Amino acid sequence: MVETSSERQTEKIDFELKCATDPGWAQVIADNFEPFLQDHANCERKASALAMSLLMKYADRPEIIPHMIRLAQEELEHFRQVYALMEARGIPIGKEIKDPYVNQLLDACRTSPEERFLDRMLISSVIEARGAERFNLVAEALSEPELKAFYKRLWASELKHGHLFVNLLLHYFPRPVIEKRLDELLAYEAEIIPRLEWRPSLH
Repeated sequence: MVETSSERQTEKIDFELKCATDPGWAQVIADNFEPFLQDHANCERKASALAMSLLMKYADRPEIIPHMIRLAQEELEHFRQVYALMEARGIPIGKEIKDPYVNQLLDACRTSPEERFLDRMLISSVIEARGAERFNLVAEALSEPELKAFYKRLWASELKHGHLFVNLLLHYFPRPVIEKRLDELLAYEAEIIPRLEWRPSLH
């Protein structure tokens, strides 16, 4: 009997990052919080745009559409919240800068349509999971109670987003295919993290 996508979707895939961010990274953020906020706002804006981009690119995959709409709205709301923090501190929107972490991950995307869809969704899961881990570190490093609470809320939200992409793939691929490729991308991501320069940015 062939397993349907709906039946596969009843099971969830959980995963963990293969390496942890050095705790010293968070002190760089705490010491340079204003430029970090500029980068953080830019990340939220790009996350919202990515969700809409995936929705349009993969409009023939209806199972992802309502989730991408909600995700785009959530990320845009996060952008609004970060911008409110910046506005209160008189911090302007920063110029977009290249993200070496994301760019290196995207280099791992394969080119055939099915493989690219799989890789793009899995990479999005990995990026969200790393963001969640780092938001938690930022929350622990900051002293202002309001900011600590804000980044704790973002940690919980990004953690859910990290599992969203990978589990949507259960509509389209067998679980072993997803898990094998996810493990490969997590191993690749674990090689990237130690090589990244510490700067006031999320990645």
